[in-house]
Amino acid sequence: MLTGRFLVFDGPDGSGKSTQLRRFAEHAASVGMPPVEVREPGGTPIGEAVREVLLDTRYEEMELRCEMLLYMASRSQLMKERIRPALDEGRFVLADRFISSTLAYQGTAGGLDPEEILAVGRVATRGCEPDLVVIFDVDEKTAASRLPSELDRMERKGVEFHRRVRQGYLSQADRDPPRHLVIDGSGSEDEVFASLIEGIEDRLSRLEPVESGS
Repeated sequence: MLTGRFLVFDGPDGSGKSTQLRRFAEHAASVGMPPVEVREPGGTPIGEAVREVLLDTRYEEMELRCEMLLYMASRSQLMKERIRPALDEGRFVLADRFISSTLAYQGTAGGLDPEEILAVGRVATRGCEPDLVVIFDVDEKTAASRLPSELDRMERKGVEFHRRVRQGYLSQADRDPPRHLVIDGSGSEDEVFASLIEGIEDRLSRLEPVESGS
């Protein structure tokens, strides 16, 4: 079911997505399908250098399009070095964030035109899209309570910004339900994971098989 698939785990800061990604990766490995795990921004030496710039609190003056383009630059390198080669080999790729994040943060919350983001995204990803985007949804108060005491540049953008981020994710799911799975991230870690497993199994069972060598 996971062979050759590209899954993205996404959601607002504090949604619990990274914890669930770790658990799902362990689960997939236990059934003989270890994933190629990647994170955004980052995942390659160049991408990690870009990540440091993007999250550094010294760069509060960063212009919105500059921010968006830096995320896309990291994504382009990740696609070239890791995601596309893994998919070509029939591997299962599991990503912590993807273009869905850019649409939510720089788009809905930041104010950039989503069509502008998608146009740049098509260049960065060479048109490669995930089979499924899993969105972990929590309210702003719950998310804020889970953040570390020392916040990075994106986490420091304030409650109203993060409220718009959440709405951005939910709007993406509303526009394209078959390619999105929304998971209530407000429950216990075990409750969320149980919902995640059930939801992913249901969604992937509906997809066409991945052709060998595709």
